[in-house]
Amino acid sequence: MEISQTALHPLKTKMQAGQAALGLSLRMIRTPDAARLARNTCHNFLFIDVPSAIFNLESIFAIAQTALAIGIAPLVRVRSIDDPDVPVLLDNGITGMVFPNVNTPQQAKHAVDRCRFPPIGRRSVAGGYVHFDYCAMPVAKATAALEAHTLVVFMVETAEEFANLEAIAAVPGAHVVHIGANDLIVSLGKAGQFGDPIVVEAMDRSIAASAPYGGFAGYDANRDLPQQAASIKRGVQFLTTHTDIGFLSAAASQWTAGLHAALKG
Repeated sequence: MEISQTALHPLKTKMQAGQAALGLSLRMIRTPDAARLARNTCHNFLFIDVPSAIFNLESIFAIAQTALAIGIAPLVRVRSIDDPDVPVLLDNGITGMVFPNVNTPQQAKHAVDRCRFPPIGRRSVAGGYVHFDYCAMPVAKATAALEAHTLVVFMVETAEEFANLEAIAAVPGAHVVHIGANDLIVSLGKAGQFGDPIVVEAMDRSIAASAPYGGFAGYDANRDLPQQAASIKRGVQFLTTHTDIGFLSAAASQWTAGLHAALKG
């Protein structure tokens, strides 16, 4: 079986080409329709937010299968670097792990170990991977393909992570340093101040720290459209636009406001 360089990770391919990849954050949708909605709205990946919502493994698996089939990258934000579901998610269709609370380079190395095959990490071999439609493949070929197309993402959300950002980005096997702006500014005593210079500093540091290692900078939580565009212009390439709840609420509110306005006229 020939493995397309873009089949498993169109997201990684897009970023390597210097383009920005847009993610739809899932907190409400539990069905495979999420992947089709993402593609229809010009998103490139799904950010399945396990710590903030109620997902089970079966629903994640179903979403991932559709995502893989239609060229959308399925990523999961897990609960911690020690989340016991990391191996089963990676072996069953998820093409990227997003780790919160990675405060030190040592913790970053532990996260990489769980996602990358030797000699970089310690991920075990499962065989019969759904990524290849369960086609029988030589182990060396299958693991090489998965190794090349699995993203490891570290969220920067605390003052300690912010202080150690450069050291975390330098850990071999990392791909994305993702600024979780909401939690970060709360951690720094600046709750809700997305326009604070510290946010721009965080983006610039993540861009500068990731580039020498072939990595990418990410940005999350700020739902202001002009500021999201500005972050991409600065060099951010991994961006979550909004949650499914946020999009639904905004569209519904806009519609009802328009209807009430029309009725008054």
